[in-house]
Amino acid sequence: MSYGIKIFAGRASQKLAEQIAHKFGVSLGDVKVTEFSDGEFQPSFEETVRGQDVFIVQSTMPPADNLFELLLMIDAAKRASARKIIAVIPYFGFARQDRKDKPRVAIGAKLVANMLTAAGVNRIMTMDLHADQIQGFFEIPVDHLFASTLFYNEMKKLDNGNLIMAAPDAGGAKRSNSYAKKLNTGLALCHKHRKQANVVAEMTVIGDVKGKDVILIDDMCDTAGTLTKAAELFMEKGANSVRAFCTHAVLSGPAFERINNSVLTELIVTDTIPLKQQSDKIRVISVADLFADVIDKLVKNESISTHFIIS
Repeated sequence: MSYGIKIFAGRASQKLAEQIAHKFGVSLGDVKVTEFSDGEFQPSFEETVRGQDVFIVQSTMPPADNLFELLLMIDAAKRASARKIIAVIPYFGFARQDRKDKPRVAIGAKLVANMLTAAGVNRIMTMDLHADQIQGFFEIPVDHLFASTLFYNEMKKLDNGNLIMAAPDAGGAKRSNSYAKKLNTGLALCHKHRKQANVVAEMTVIGDVKGKDVILIDDMCDTAGTLTKAAELFMEKGANSVRAFCTHAVLSGPAFERINNSVLTELIVTDTIPLKQQSDKIRVISVADLFADVIDKLVKNESISTHFIIS
């Protein structure tokens, strides 16, 4: 099964890549990163990749060095005569820049797609893109996986007949509605107005959550301002409890402090991004099994549609 397949890791996703390689049944490939005194770095493969299908696991959250390290590794694999190069990007950074939402701004996600293609990647494997249309920025195959494969089973364990799905903003309504249909629950929404990025000016609740156990669903949690404010509003409206499921634990700035001091019962995230610190309110579910299985199916040319429980 593993003949001709090698899995390597960038420094940002070392632990996750080790788990993926172990689940797949191979040892993680040997990569060395040389750092120069001015901050420049150079990754190199310390074993042959000639004629191999090379999987490079690296999330591209800030700093931009994580993205550039992935680009350098792709270029190195191409120049070392790898047969195919598949970038496994559990968290696709710059995905919030998927359109021109005001004059004179870049479409960062498209630029990243162009750079990955120019570097020589043959396929992209990622999870819960902030905007689905980013798949269309590529002229190569994109395997877009969903954390719903993992979250759905967790939600079923919590289902006491009193659940209601909720979205922290209008953008997440489609995702939350998909869960609501699958679990046969109600749906509530938060409408928020921002005056600037990462700052919520005002928020209102749409829907009846009185006496309900609310499950908030989002693709990422950054500063946790929206999430914790939404949880507080739901509790004010009479909810019994509020839990949140977020795929990507960006958790920047005051996020940990806000979560620890919030009314949230629990925040469930995946390990697409390593946690910067631990919290009693944050529980991590690993995506290693999912990525390993999809890599296995890809190698065998089998369908992966069974993983799309909710999309």
